Amino acid sequence: MVAHQPGTTPAPAVREPGLTEAEAALRLERYGPNAVTAERGIPLYARVGRQLRDPLIMVLLGAIVLTVLIGDHTDSLVIALVIVVNTTVGVVQEIRADRAVAALSAMSAPTARVRRDGEEREIPSAAVVPGDLLLLAEGDIVPADAGLTHASALLVDESMLTGESVPVDKSPHTGTPDDARVHAGTVVVRGRGVASVTATGKAGALGRIAALMETRPEPTPLQRRLAALGRVLALVTVVLCLIVFALGLLRGTAPGLMAVTAISLAVAAVPESLPAVVTLALALGARRMAARHAVVRRLPAVETLGSVTVLATDKTGTLTEARMVVEHVWTPRVAARLTGAGYEPSGEIRIDGTGGDDGVVPGADGGGRAGGDHAGGGGTGGRPATDGELAPLRELLTAAALCNDAELRPPSEDDTRWGALGDPTEAALLTAAAKAGCDDRRALNRRYPRTDEEPFDSLRKRMTTLHHTPDGQVLVCLKGAPEAVLDPAVLAEPPRLLEHARSTAARLAAQGYRVLAVASALVDEAPERARDAERGLRLLGLAALNDPPKAAAAATLADCRAAGIIPVLITGDHPATARAIATRVGLLPGSAPYDEPGKEPGTGLGSEPGHTTDDVVTGQALAAGDVPDPTLVRVFARTEPEQKLDIVQAWRARGHVTAMTGDGVNDGPALRRADIGVAMGRRGTEVARQAADLVLTDDELSTVVAAVEEGRRVYDNIRRFLLYGLAGGTAEILVMLIGPLLGLPLPLRAGQILWINLLTHGLTGVAMGAEPVARGAMRRPPRPPGQHVLGDGLWQRILLLGAVVTVASLAAGLGARELGAPWQSVLFLSLLAAQLGVVLGLRDRLVTRENLFLPVAVAVSAGLAAAAVYLPFLSSVLRTTALAPRELAVAVGVGLLGFAAARLGGRDKSRDADRDKSRDKSRDKSRDKSDGPRREP
Repeated sequence: MVAHQPGTTPAPAVREPGLTEAEAALRLERYGPNAVTAERGIPLYARVGRQLRDPLIMVLLGAIVLTVLIGDHTDSLVIALVIVVNTTVGVVQEIRADRAVAALSAMSAPTARVRRDGEEREIPSAAVVPGDLLLLAEGDIVPADAGLTHASALLVDESMLTGESVPVDKSPHTGTPDDARVHAGTVVVRGRGVASVTATGKAGALGRIAALMETRPEPTPLQRRLAALGRVLALVTVVLCLIVFALGLLRGTAPGLMAVTAISLAVAAVPESLPAVVTLALALGARRMAARHAVVRRLPAVETLGSVTVLATDKTGTLTEARMVVEHVWTPRVAARLTGAGYEPSGEIRIDGTGGDDGVVPGADGGGRAGGDHAGGGGTGGRPATDGELAPLRELLTAAALCNDAELRPPSEDDTRWGALGDPTEAALLTAAAKAGCDDRRALNRRYPRTDEEPFDSLRKRMTTLHHTPDGQVLVCLKGAPEAVLDPAVLAEPPRLLEHARSTAARLAAQGYRVLAVASALVDEAPERARDAERGLRLLGLAALNDPPKAAAAATLADCRAAGIIPVLITGDHPATARAIATRVGLLPGSAPYDEPGKEPGTGLGSEPGHTTDDVVTGQALAAGDVPDPTLVRVFARTEPEQKLDIVQAWRARGHVTAMTGDGVNDGPALRRADIGVAMGRRGTEVARQAADLVLTDDELSTVVAAVEEGRRVYDNIRRFLLYGLAGGTAEILVMLIGPLLGLPLPLRAGQILWINLLTHGLTGVAMGAEPVARGAMRRPPRPPGQHVLGDGLWQRILLLGAVVTVASLAAGLGARELGAPWQSVLFLSLLAAQLGVVLGLRDRLVTRENLFLPVAVAVSAGLAAAAVYLPFLSSVLRTTALAPRELAVAVGVGLLGFAAARLGGRDKSRDADRDKSRDKSRDKSRDKSDGPRREP
């Protein structure tokens, strides 16, 4: 909130006493606090219960029961430890994320200024009640929905609610009911007002939008895939236990021994460290993303980002700077382009052309003004301005700086960027004046002190100020909408010049610019009222303003397309503005005009069926049913919150995984409905942050692309572990089933199976979750949303690797038996070595400094494997025999064979990458008609 002097009132002529404190207390009890009900805190037991309900965890809980029943307490403790670690990591990460989001909530306005008992008071915004008189002034955040009773040049930024980037004039005296209302969460950028609160909390606009978000979160793609895998593994486990147990009984083996062996195989069949691997991979991904300015609110969302196929983004503050900038200036003598970003008063003035039309244009003084035919927009070249060319530009921008109530704020410790207080449009004009070398506003005000003014309002659409000049004359400065200024009743200019100025303004407006006309005059005496000076003025020119795209926006969207992600723009702003921004960031081809002949602008009509359209589709056309397939549209404008929901749902109905970015209250429902909701942390509202899965603390869209890369890394590591763990489990099962048929009565004892399982699925398996991102991960399309976690050939590779390890291990065991060596120990060590060779062979980068934990884990596991054979204590527990060097060399050879099989089995990644590059090239050739790969329904 902005501080105000005690006793200051927005409307001093009116002194309504407001509510009494007693009445306010009664209404607070009746209506409740002025707060949209936040999500209730999740108790610790509920968090733990949610972790334990995971299907894989439930399989492990069943394995604990079975091992306890047969007295195998050691393995019960090992499995229990895995469950405890997994649950602890998951719960801790969720709590940390919730705390980080709670810290972001401090950006909300905590207080409000009201009048009670006839006195101004500052109270917590939660204590505002219906009937309170709000005192609004420049910089205030409106605490509740209210109806204006008085206003003076009141301008409100409603972008958080509507998506409209240009502030809106508010007055209780206009004919439009919405112009006489202010809404909670909006910001007063100029003027003063008094408003009577009409609705608080859930009854207000914020509450109505929040009600749209009261839906139960759906499971993420990873949760669905692992749940399906857990059910399959549970079924396989039961079947294998029964088969092994029955075969053992048929061979005459003791039931107790076969029960232990069957349960050991069940443990081997289930990669019990998979939950730990998944949780570690997600937690590491969340930590890396936090270091890159992204807070993950729900841990599984990290992986979901890797499967995103559609990125729906809003405009203001996400693709754009959320700061108005003067980009073009047109005068009757010259047209120029201004460089620079934000409110920082640095940049260049580049001359694009002359301002007249087809030669000489008569001036007000009867002389001539040289000219050409340039609209002043869109150029990227230009040349530096000469002193003569700068003169008319400085004259225009000086008048705009005098007819101005904004202030520029230099960087501070809290904010390293230049800021502004007041109307963003006026602040942009001050920045442009500084770029042109004009005196700053304070110096201008000292030289030309303001004596009178006529504020801007939505009816007149112009503002006029009067100033004393050093020589005793009166300087009249006027700025406003072109239709209100380019009028013969206001300007003493020839019709030809006025017509050319109107066409130039229309051309700039069609390109998405907000256009202001500026005029001035010198008079001998000040009129009685400032508005009486609005005649006989001289046209200084036009200023074209825009909320420009962020410097990295186009490159970020290009990265999305390269990764096979379809970007879609959904904004509440004007269609022309939406098209201009979409064209500049590469969402739409630059050659397509906004108003094509024979086509209704902003409806999406006229596009070929089955192909993406270059039209900007409005929310009105969407609601009217004029758009049969919203997934063919890339830019939506003038959308309402309900329509954002419809757009997201249309993509999801086509089987796509959607990510929705937003910062405003109007984005909240779509953020909740999307598979991944991404909110802005700095500029975002509390409603948007609570609805999101991911909060960007730097408000940069490029962070989303980094998060997608992290999500793909997580999913790749999970699949890599599944290949490793299930191939090893398959080999162990096949050895136990085939071994007896080849004359090996009990290939492995229960303790040996569990030891292998502990070393391969334990430390080594968990280390796989920290593997770095694969090369080319962001140059391949996202996996199909419906693809099974073992899809894309993974289960075939599991069987292939399992078969290789099985054959090599049994061959080593059979050879040792033929030579009279301790064949069971050779088989035990060979099977373990083969799996350790596989884990190294599956690395995408064989030699890398990243994730040194994995080679260390393999070395430790190899040492423990040798200890199981050579240490007397372990040897007696596991019933192994020390091996001779030749027999040990056989086991090492089997390990090398496993390594080679894994490397050869991983070659399909390179082939996939080549195919992806070919697909990328094909997409690049057709990108002038399409934004990226599109899946047919």
